[in-house]
Amino acid sequence: MITVDHLTKTYGAHRAVDDVSFTCEPGTVTGFLGPNGAGKSTTMRMICGLTPPTSGRATVGGVPYQRLGNPGRHIGVLLDASAQHAGRTGREVLALAAMTMGLDTARVTGRLARVGLTGAAPKRRVRAYSLGMRQRLGLAYAMIGDPAVLILDEPANGLDPEGIHWMRGLLRDFADRGGTVLLSSHLLREVEVIADRLVVIGNGRILTQGDKEKLLNAAGTLVRTADPAAIQALLQRMGLTGTPSTDGSVLVPADPRAVGRAAAASGVALLELRPAGAGGLEEMFLRLTAGSDLEGVSR
Repeated sequence: MITVDHLTKTYGAHRAVDDVSFTCEPGTVTGFLGPNGAGKSTTMRMICGLTPPTSGRATVGGVPYQRLGNPGRHIGVLLDASAQHAGRTGREVLALAAMTMGLDTARVTGRLARVGLTGAAPKRRVRAYSLGMRQRLGLAYAMIGDPAVLILDEPANGLDPEGIHWMRGLLRDFADRGGTVLLSSHLLREVEVIADRLVVIGNGRILTQGDKEKLLNAAGTLVRTADPAAIQALLQRMGLTGTPSTDGSVLVPADPRAVGRAAAASGVALLELRPAGAGGLEEMFLRLTAGSDLEGVSR
């Protein structure tokens, strides 16, 4: 299990991560989402001991990363696919990783084949690898020690559709066998397919978290009308407060049937009335992060 407990990181006056807490349980994939600059990478670096927190703590299996004996046997990390020695071959990268962890280098061939690096690819220098090939090598590196936990930051970058489909199956199989996956990605539809739980962060703070299906189903009701003042007056009579969405609709914390009946009784014409979760993760993400920097988010 990954446990993040009130993590905070400040750089001068800037608070990059602000009191973030969540857990990732065995047998699950947790999608860690947020726009660029939200604090995802900083949080993941703190979990992996690469960035010291200003306050709070993070543990893997109840132990801080720095205190894990032979950490690669417990947790596999892929934070930057390009952070590999460009002059080594793919086979050399994995062989050195295996030796560092005290593992038999005979496993290298199988691990390379598992991520689709076969034929001449293992003998090529990493500098000649495409980004997609480096991602595959990074996944092999993360999994070479048979860890129980994977922490992956944008592992699908550079992968083609077939590669993304392959990675989805690989991570789903890992979790189904009891592994724990923390996955950061801008590919919202892929996260929606694979994730069991979601943690959404914006401006360094948790915006929402929990079971994916419950979050999507409990999103409320989206209402759109040609007369914004009328819908606000209606909500006031119902004792509700609506939240304007980025597309001009209003998010109402009520069942669609209740809103529809009240609108009909008041003579308020509605142009749209539907469960907010019907738009899936993409719509929920955009609504939660409205006003944040959305550069780089793939829909």
